[in-house]
Amino acid sequence: MQKSVIITAGGQGKRMGSDLPKQFLVLGGKPVLVHTLELFYKYDPNIEIILTLPNEWRGYWETVIDKYYCRVPHIVVNGGEERYHSIQNALKRCSGSYIAVHDGVRPFVSFETLDRCFSALNEYEAVVPVLKLKESLRQKHETSTNAVDRSNYRLVHTPQCFQAEVLRMAYEQTYHEHVTDDACLVEEIGYEVHLVESNEENIKLTTQFDFLIAEIIVQRSKK
Repeated sequence: MQKSVIITAGGQGKRMGSDLPKQFLVLGGKPVLVHTLELFYKYDPNIEIILTLPNEWRGYWETVIDKYYCRVPHIVVNGGEERYHSIQNALKRCSGSYIAVHDGVRPFVSFETLDRCFSALNEYEAVVPVLKLKESLRQKHETSTNAVDRSNYRLVHTPQCFQAEVLRMAYEQTYHEHVTDDACLVEEIGYEVHLVESNEENIKLTTQFDFLIAEIIVQRSKK
């Protein structure tokens, strides 16, 4: 079954305190986004990779490809005003029967997680990798808080994976501010989301602390 993956790379790096978007920051000798593309290519050399980038950073990406000798086949499409619009643009270029949507700043998703996601699409229309919570949770109210059962909650990771026709139908809906991810759009058109286990290293690199952890992961992978 032909697979497509949309890799979103529209972050601006504000929480990193950097003028350079976080997807371009160097990690273990090469930019984060290069790590992510290479990971999917190593997983499946035949996977169709669609990369969404803000138009103003496409030229910079070309210099990155040359400098770091990134030869992973991929198609670049313009990012939109919101992530929602970027995915809409990318869907026009996807030809796979299965479509995954992945954060460009998650360079450590494991092959095992990817296998669980794509294998589950043989039975389900929408699949999302998640992790159980380890910390206790409290719900905040206006003047008080209360403990909640953490076993009822999961941390949501990517890639969120879908049968192509389902994701396309979901993105025919009008954008609204409560769109948080692809799975919620699919739920809005009546499909259930199946959960599979993610890997703990599949972190989203957002803060400087995340990058400290990422450097450790990269160094351990070289041993």
